[in-house]
Amino acid sequence: MTTPHPVTAYAAPIGRIFLSAIFIIAGFSKITGYAGAAAYMNSQGVPGALLPLVILVELAGGIALLLGWQARTAAFLLAGFSVLSGTLFHFIPSLDLEGFAAAAEMNNFMKNISIAGGMLMVVAMGPGRFSLGRS
Repeated sequence: MTTPHPVTAYAAPIGRIFLSAIFIIAGFSKITGYAGAAAYMNSQGVPGALLPLVILVELAGGIALLLGWQARTAAFLLAGFSVLSGTLFHFIPSLDLEGFAAAAEMNNFMKNISIAGGMLMVVAMGPGRFSLGRS
């Protein structure tokens, strides 16, 4: 058995920290700004009644990923969540629709897609070192 390069050994846990941070922070911000988050969801045609589920996915998934517990499952769910929320809230295919604002939303959409890509790497490769579960 070969010993992993030190960079490889620490890349996965650092990557999990980076990937999980956006979900944990977003989940807590939705709790502290619950009314505003629900109103924003409603304004985008998504029922605000789904906000508790959104908070649960973001917090539980983010914390599970951070700890490396059921990381593949958490990453798979967060990948789907990222694609779904990016599509519902940021996908504006025509840059002529609103000029810079549309371009900024498409940039946010692509960030969600990139996050989903990182999550799928966790699904494929596992949580790495310093995790509560090696699956």
